[in-house]
Amino acid sequence: MHAFSVDIYNYLGGVCLYRIPLYQRTYSWEREQCARLWDDIVNIHRDHREGHFIGSIVRISEEAPAGKRVAMIIDGQQRLTTLTLLLVALRDYALEHPECDVNPDQITQTHLINIFEQADGRYKLLLTQSDRDALIRKINRKQLMNNLQSRIFDNYNFFAQQIANGVILPTDLYNAIGMLQIVDVVLDRRHDDPQAIFESLNSTGMDLNDSDLIRNFLLMGLDTETQAYVYDEFWRPTELLFDYEQQSKLLDVFFRVYLTMKLGRIPKEKEQEIYKEFRGFHRNSGMPVIDRCIDIYRHARLFTDMYFARSEDGMLTSLYRDMKEISMGVAYPFLLKVLEDYTNGMIQREELLEIIQLCVSYVLRRAICGMPTNSLHRIFASIKNNIRPDDYLNSVKAFFILLDSNRVFPDDQRFLEDFKTRDIYNMNRCRYILRKLENWDNNAVVVLDNLTIEHIIPQNPALSPEWIAALGENWSEVQRTYLHTIGNLTLTAYNAEMSDSSFTDKLNMPGGFIESALRLNRYVIRQNIWGEQQVVERASILSEVARMVWPYPSLTDEEIAPFLPQGELAPQGRLEAYPNWNDFNRNLFDMLNTRILNLSTSVKRVFRTQHISYMLETDFVDVVIENERLLLRVKMKFQEIVDPDGRFRDIVAISNRNNGGVEVVLHNENRLDDVMAIIEQAFRLQEEE
Repeated sequence: MHAFSVDIYNYLGGVCLYRIPLYQRTYSWEREQCARLWDDIVNIHRDHREGHFIGSIVRISEEAPAGKRVAMIIDGQQRLTTLTLLLVALRDYALEHPECDVNPDQITQTHLINIFEQADGRYKLLLTQSDRDALIRKINRKQLMNNLQSRIFDNYNFFAQQIANGVILPTDLYNAIGMLQIVDVVLDRRHDDPQAIFESLNSTGMDLNDSDLIRNFLLMGLDTETQAYVYDEFWRPTELLFDYEQQSKLLDVFFRVYLTMKLGRIPKEKEQEIYKEFRGFHRNSGMPVIDRCIDIYRHARLFTDMYFARSEDGMLTSLYRDMKEISMGVAYPFLLKVLEDYTNGMIQREELLEIIQLCVSYVLRRAICGMPTNSLHRIFASIKNNIRPDDYLNSVKAFFILLDSNRVFPDDQRFLEDFKTRDIYNMNRCRYILRKLENWDNNAVVVLDNLTIEHIIPQNPALSPEWIAALGENWSEVQRTYLHTIGNLTLTAYNAEMSDSSFTDKLNMPGGFIESALRLNRYVIRQNIWGEQQVVERASILSEVARMVWPYPSLTDEEIAPFLPQGELAPQGRLEAYPNWNDFNRNLFDMLNTRILNLSTSVKRVFRTQHISYMLETDFVDVVIENERLLLRVKMKFQEIVDPDGRFRDIVAISNRNNGGVEVVLHNENRLDDVMAIIEQAFRLQEEE
């Protein structure tokens, strides 16, 4: 390795052709970096400085015909390209303003082109792909092609505008540019490792993304011919799948999803950790680089179909849109695996659609039930580890059914209860929920883009006399309780006209509920008044539709049996399999279950043959379903119970010698607080261990 200090004019003033290799990212500096460089140059002139260091440019000399010098830029292309654009802009200004005393031909023939060379060899700097065409067209002052996208144009326009503003005279600008100093680092292929050097470099402009590092890692080690083939056939097509403006960001997201899918766990997300984990994963896999790039391209196509909600299959497109509307990116790693298996013929179309629908239902139901989202990444990352290829769909269903504690898939009872009473209006998924309810089982999808959300009972706390009469003497409480719930929400194109109008006016006005053809308003238009009873009844009707729109996974006892841990019983919806199970026990158990799970998101629930266990590392309480009561075995010594007032003596029965704890009987909800006091003590003891 050799390093030399040189100014930018000397660097560009020779006969060397600087080429950006295919594995480098495209030109990515934005206005922020260009403005910083411009300010540095202006300050050089204002402060009468003799020089300003702007970083290093790292290159490797390439084999070339006699008399020619070609160098491959390993680092520094962003600075070199930006300075070239500035010189092009200054050259163009000088051509249009001959009186400015800057020689445009000198700039072109000294810093932009090699006048004695032909074709690509004519240019001092050769970029990659569309950036190459863009820069060449600017240098040659040719008309731009409409479909050509590159930041070359934006940044050229920025510099052209800055020069035209006249903050600095063109001659002073030209001289100040010449004061810019770089360190020219020349690598020796025989002794220097370009990959190691590339990874250690820290850009002074825009930091390298994980996708930049991955591309470099995969392509740098290939010979020139293979590198060009892999880039043209697989890597460039992969990049083109992503939106140009967000390409780097979305590629990073894709590689995180791709790696999560491959590893079956969430990779670290610290700086460059995705790249480091990918590097280790690829090396350990033994897969050739060409095959890896093919695999990346195939998965990128599946990922971008999901991300941009595009498919030739209308049902699949609809599900992708649902995923976008409810921000379901957490499911991408698992669904990328499912889509891969579908394309490989492991599952049928109907199975694919059902699995995606279950994922949507899982995320939506948990949101309705107010459950935490911080565990969803880990849950979806691990599902692939539970798939059984010989019983694919049922293994996915069983995984969801067997989730417990803070990971649980809310069953119909819990979902419907919360759906009726949840503040839907202030959820960011409100329009999505109303749209799905409206279009459920419709032969023709109703387009709702021009409709807004309408509260049937108005939001204005100062209700009109008509509304106060309709809601009754507790009108304020009724309004507060039901205002934002599903039973009081609909869609309309006449929100402003309806405003605080009476229910009768909302029914009959032009464009009112009676003229509406929406399913959401079928119950509404059959009513003469609107109050608490109507809101509750409509909520029940819509909740039944919601149960079908976002279904719970269904398996028979025989179908789920192969997926159960030995000695355990099917949970969630299978509680009736316990002896003595009845409606009374269900209500009592639901209240107790909620209180125990609310102790911590770390609490796990396990359904065993004879009882239900709640545990951290080990059980701290077991619940036995008995006729007209619940028997709780608390894993705590009798003498350890803190009971200064003697409140528990009548409900602490006998010492349980089998497990070293105590038995607590719960007959009804009146003693629930007392029982929970004991359970929480056992929980805290285990938590501290």
